[in-house]
Amino acid sequence: MIVKRTALILALLLAPAAAQAEVLDAQPNGFAVRQSVVVTAPAKRVYAALVDIGKWWNAEHSHSGKGSNLSVQPRAGGCWCEKLAGGGSVEHMRVIFADPGKLLRFEGGLGPMQETGARGSLTWALEEKEGRTTVTWTYDVGGHRTGGLGGFAAPVDGVLTEAIGRLKTYVETGKPS
Repeated sequence: MIVKRTALILALLLAPAAAQAEVLDAQPNGFAVRQSVVVTAPAKRVYAALVDIGKWWNAEHSHSGKGSNLSVQPRAGGCWCEKLAGGGSVEHMRVIFADPGKLLRFEGGLGPMQETGARGSLTWALEEKEGRTTVTWTYDVGGHRTGGLGGFAAPVDGVLTEAIGRLKTYVETGKPS
């Protein structure tokens, strides 16, 4: 009992360091989610890790089942892509704005939204202060999907919240989990 209580107290004390997630809006025609986390590292190092996505992205949220098959080309027109067996590939999103150490913005539809009329803007913004970097991700999606898009908000928020937490852990420890 004391161990469980101590673990609960420790978890509550550490909670502010964890990723903060928020569904900003969820409607039939779209949704917006935001995640934010403070990483104990300079923005330049965080940005370098962001674009080395294959090192920290959860392979369960990939087509190939291998995070190492994911890559990001951090330049306008660059691809957040994935290699598939047999020479195939997937474009998850396209880079539309890259400002190293400050901002990376993509357009497209993640996961099952790729096969719908839904498209979004995913922004990864970094703000450094005193050697720590606040990373904020915002994904704003709109368009058409039979049955609406609002139901995607919570699951997408969950995937991106996990991802930003893995990024933080990877930057701070060298391992994504």
